[in-house]
Amino acid sequence: MKKYAEIYGNELLNEVIPFWEKYSLDKEYGGYFTCLTEKGEIYDTDKFIWLQARQTWLFSLLYQLVQKKESWKKIALLGADFLKKYGRDTNGDWYFSLNQQGQPLVQPYNIFSDCFAAMAFGKLNEIDPKSEYAEIAKSTFENILRRQNNPKGKYNKVYPKSRNLQNFALPMILCNLSLELEPLLGSERVSEVTDSVIDLVMNTFYDKKSGLVLENVSAQGEFVDNFEGRLLNPGHAIEAMWFIMNLGIRKNDSELVEKAEKIMFQQLDHGWDEKYGGIFYFMDIKGHPPQQLEHDQKLWWVHLETLVALAKIYAYNQNPKAAEWFKIVHDYSWNHFRDKANGGEWYGYLNRQGEVSLNLKGGKWKGCFHVPRALLEVWKTLEKTER
Repeated sequence: MKKYAEIYGNELLNEVIPFWEKYSLDKEYGGYFTCLTEKGEIYDTDKFIWLQARQTWLFSLLYQLVQKKESWKKIALLGADFLKKYGRDTNGDWYFSLNQQGQPLVQPYNIFSDCFAAMAFGKLNEIDPKSEYAEIAKSTFENILRRQNNPKGKYNKVYPKSRNLQNFALPMILCNLSLELEPLLGSERVSEVTDSVIDLVMNTFYDKKSGLVLENVSAQGEFVDNFEGRLLNPGHAIEAMWFIMNLGIRKNDSELVEKAEKIMFQQLDHGWDEKYGGIFYFMDIKGHPPQQLEHDQKLWWVHLETLVALAKIYAYNQNPKAAEWFKIVHDYSWNHFRDKANGGEWYGYLNRQGEVSLNLKGGKWKGCFHVPRALLEVWKTLEKTER
């Protein structure tokens, strides 16, 4: 596994980060362009809050963890200043999207804007401590917790008192977000939040009978036999397991780490496409046709998060199964998502056969986050292991 540390570090620093540095910065209005073609051309100027926040966080992390380059800090501040000025409504909720100049386009219906804004300002406060940054991160985090039982609030389309479902995404993200904000929140507050979300992830959404993690359960935590209740998202579940592993290591809880490892492998074994390779995007736990038309696509973030999870398992216990799977997923990802012709950022969307279906490098849902974060995580994890 030693060779991969250098490969991933080189790809991050010499290919992916230079792409975002060169093409994504809006030096006129602030923030970042994320809708970029394979050659870095801007094809839409709308700005999506969660992607603005993710890029702010990513460049803050690079400054903190890799090298204290002033250019990286300036890029982080370019996003943070734009977010501070335009990102929230009068209630402190973060919009979903703005136009290039910062005027609101889509209301704050999506709590993940808030999650990544908190993460961005928390990390920025670590590299450039300011009471303003700390306050934004902490107040946003507390607002997320207040909204967690009804994240969409008045924008929720579900008919009242009908079929209320709990979704896996927010508990999963809270596992990581709480840990990210520990320098601000303190260990006691982090433990208070994460103990409850660990229980949700590992006991409520995890179906012991099948060994799979459900995307939605009833308000009472029970299986619901409909499209939403049967839905599996292998990538989400795998990503959650490396978050849980981090928490288990923090808690010095080897049993929790080993359970996360076991569950991760169960999702990977089930989600792998034996015919064409790669991991399915969506599946139905009973094998019925999923309602998502994109269910058999292969997405960048699913495979990259899997590589991170496998690297962390290998670092923890040198499990040969993790090394074997890492090579398989690495080969698939580097042969299909990586742009061999143009270099830079990776493609995001493949059809089931592994062919590029959208030749964009960024858009409404894909920005400067999963590719560089995964490259950094794998690089640093394996480098530390070999050392």
